[in-house]
Amino acid sequence: MIGYLLTILATALGLLVVDLIVPGVDIANFPSALLAAVVIGLVNAFIRPILQVLSLPLTFITLGLFSFILNGILLWLASIIVPGFTMSGFWAFILAPIVLSFCSTFLNKYFAENRSGS
Repeated sequence: MIGYLLTILATALGLLVVDLIVPGVDIANFPSALLAAVVIGLVNAFIRPILQVLSLPLTFITLGLFSFILNGILLWLASIIVPGFTMSGFWAFILAPIVLSFCSTFLNKYFAENRSGS
């Protein structure tokens, strides 16, 4: 259970970093980032597999590059659902999922190391 909470926290902190780095992404406050992290987790768990199967031919034709667009679509969908989290512009659509992925991966590894070390 604590692992899920740490993953949500890592995603929320990653979203705040995305807000600082990527123009076009705006997160109002930390509670909005936490709610967005939960919604992103739910969107990735339930909607992502369906969209991946439906877009498989397009992903194959583009040699996997369409997966970047799919990530942007899912993050944009989460921004529609969560009040206080907005995305606007092409570069936000492309760069935000990439930056979020790097930040969340780094923070998840950091939390896992510190949790196992104590």
